[in-house]
Amino acid sequence: METPSSTLLQLGWKPFFSRQLSGEDWQQCQPVRVMSVHRGMVSVAGEAFDDSIPSSLSESKGPEDRPTVGDWVLMDRESRRIVRILDRTSLFKRPAPSDDRRLQLIAANVDTLFIVTSCNQDFNVARIERYLVLAREVRVRPVVVLTKADLAPEPEQFVEAARALQAELQVEMINGRDPASVAPLAAWCGVGETVALVGSSGVGKSTLVNSLTGSDRIATQAVRESDGKGLHTTTVREMHRLGSGAEGGGWLVDTPGIRELSMSEVPVGVAEVFEDVTARALECRFTNCGHADEPGCAIRAAIAEGVLTPARVERWRKLASEDVVNTGFAAVRRARMAGTRKRR
Repeated sequence: METPSSTLLQLGWKPFFSRQLSGEDWQQCQPVRVMSVHRGMVSVAGEAFDDSIPSSLSESKGPEDRPTVGDWVLMDRESRRIVRILDRTSLFKRPAPSDDRRLQLIAANVDTLFIVTSCNQDFNVARIERYLVLAREVRVRPVVVLTKADLAPEPEQFVEAARALQAELQVEMINGRDPASVAPLAAWCGVGETVALVGSSGVGKSTLVNSLTGSDRIATQAVRESDGKGLHTTTVREMHRLGSGAEGGGWLVDTPGIRELSMSEVPVGVAEVFEDVTARALECRFTNCGHADEPGCAIRAAIAEGVLTPARVERWRKLASEDVVNTGFAAVRRARMAGTRKRR
């Protein structure tokens, strides 16, 4: 088995990927990383290679068997076609906004998730919890990044609200236009590290990308004063190099603003983000307790004691229910794919 080059290590190559390659794989194929995804094509980078190649695979085994940004793929050295996608350390996905029966892949092999929200009307506890659920489900470290702190009269209240969502949650408050203010985020952006950026439109993601990469290549737009919202300025998921110098830093995956974020196949994430609620639910007298009028309900008792708030319990109930429904759709989708492959 070959030793990965410094180029691969800078791109985020890890022993996890090396263990998936045989000596024959190294001879016939070249590992490259997907930098961006376009219709029918993907931009990839590897050792002495940086180009666009067809995104199709010779054989698809399921809805996740297609390349997305951050993926490592094996490319045939002669044909420059993708032979296979290497197993992922993590994968962010969701039901497509227009069709819950289709799956949309967001980013793969991410180490840290920057959950970006601003210190204004955009700050939404329920939305942050949704992102936290996604991060916990795929075992990616979440960091809540509060932007536009310079525009808020009392930005500390947003920090306290975010930290209250989960024990030991990392929260950073920044001014995205000030490199010195953004500097603490470098702790998660070292060489070979991959960070994904998520958040709704207008929270300053593009400004933050520009500050982290030291450029102004990403266009930014003003936010409407009426509701604090903005327009999408990022239209494609792609990876940006962080830092400067010969080796540079890690990689940042910028994603288009996501206004609709459905939960699917995230039971572990829901349980961990709402650990205080799920722990109480286990104390209910009946295992099928609906937490309404049933006797011996520990959830209602915790609300009465002031340990839990009705709002948090309701958000937990909504996400858990949504996950059950969408997970059912996912099972149908997989069954349909399996039936299609058998008919072939």
